[in-house]
Amino acid sequence: MTTLTTPHKVRLIATLTMLGFSAGLPWALIFSTLSLWLVEAGVQRAMVTMFSLAGLGYSFKFVWSPLMENLTLPVLTRWFGKRRSWLFLAQVLMISALCLMAFSQPNPADMNSLYMMAAGSVLLGFSSATQDVVIDAYRIEIAPENMQSALSASYTAGYRLGMVVSGAGSLFIAAYLGSSKAVYSYEAWRNTYLIMAAIMGLCVLVTLLIREPETSQKNAPNLSPLNNVRLLAMFVVVVASFVGGYIYSGKLPWFETGSVTSPLGKFLLEAVHFVMALGVAVVMGWLAVTVNIVDKQIAIQTWVSPVSDFFQRYGKQAAILLALIGLYRISDIVSGVISNVFYTDLGFSKQEIAWAVKTFGVIMSIVGGFAGGLLAQKFRIMQMMMFGAIAASATNLLFILLAMRGHDVSLMYTAVGLDNFAAGLAGTVFIAFLSSLTNIKFTAVQYALFSSLMSLSPKILGGYSGAIVDSIGYPNFFAFTAALGLPILGLIWWADRVLMQHQEK
Repeated sequence: MTTLTTPHKVRLIATLTMLGFSAGLPWALIFSTLSLWLVEAGVQRAMVTMFSLAGLGYSFKFVWSPLMENLTLPVLTRWFGKRRSWLFLAQVLMISALCLMAFSQPNPADMNSLYMMAAGSVLLGFSSATQDVVIDAYRIEIAPENMQSALSASYTAGYRLGMVVSGAGSLFIAAYLGSSKAVYSYEAWRNTYLIMAAIMGLCVLVTLLIREPETSQKNAPNLSPLNNVRLLAMFVVVVASFVGGYIYSGKLPWFETGSVTSPLGKFLLEAVHFVMALGVAVVMGWLAVTVNIVDKQIAIQTWVSPVSDFFQRYGKQAAILLALIGLYRISDIVSGVISNVFYTDLGFSKQEIAWAVKTFGVIMSIVGGFAGGLLAQKFRIMQMMMFGAIAASATNLLFILLAMRGHDVSLMYTAVGLDNFAAGLAGTVFIAFLSSLTNIKFTAVQYALFSSLMSLSPKILGGYSGAIVDSIGYPNFFAFTAALGLPILGLIWWADRVLMQHQEK
């Protein structure tokens, strides 16, 4: 790729900031903001928490990411190109989902309205995860490797701003329009979600204005309409098998008896549960090829080649890199799952949490992201990975002190600020690291696999963070999360040697 001029770099940074905003906007509209709407509408908590399952698309986006490498979209691919066509489709689906949710009018006495809201939230989660896959591929393909850290910082900043708009911003809008816990107004929430849909419409304009990466133009899919349909059919079979395998394997005796009580045991059992479902999907995919639902070579090119390419490039050492990818963020993600409950248990008010975490914390994470991007330009990426891992683990120790001190606002701001700064720095550096491992021929699939692996194990373990706290208390819990980061340092050192050997070949 040719050397970029300064104006070109500025345009790329602005582009990734806006795309990051588009990626961050849906997050709260699926989780926190939607939960508050449903609670104000009188929906029971048990039902409200079920809506968070709509966000599973973020963890399993690697399942359909191969379609974005190989499936041609009628008309759109010809108009916009490989990446922008999928980005445009995903954003249009997101707008449609927001409108569907806006007009659902949730009513606890009318299950049809809740089903309609659930359909909209699932569509929003699926299309938003699809957009994430495309943006990640676009970012890697649009600029050389030495710019990835700066683009990662810009993307992260935009993402955080999008979360602020859809989180705090949507709550301010709904309150301004007249809805509160005491006086519920469906019209206020409907108009809030329609405003969010209009903002997403502005993101579509960004997609129409940006240019298609040269690499994606060269690697544009060229399947016949019949093979497109057959590939889509195989995708449906694989996804249905995975979902069915996950549901029905959960009914096996060792999953139902509840004999496993320790948090670690439950985590390992859930990991086995996931692997079993994945095994069912792989077997059904193999059978689909065997009965000629899709051509064998197309199936290999779509699902097998992106994975085999990574192992061919790194050989036996690929396992070390995958272990690092899966565990690098475990310390701050696991501790972050229970953070709001922790602050509440210490007696902090909603306003104090909102200002410290949702405002000051977000600002510090953006600052940390830009600091990571700048430092990654001056130091080796693995050196920055080591620094980010140490910082992310060490800042957890501040929460031990906060747990002992109790309601101390100044200490809360110190802990939240440093923790978010470290998380922003480590996150930006990690994105640049993942980008460096990605083969430009399989950008969407490989990065989707890496990012899903990054969040899967921490999220599963984080789901048991409440049980861990109940067992050992907050001070020991944060000591445990800090200790989780120690083995990561060894993995980084090992992975650094692997990459050095790989570069010498």
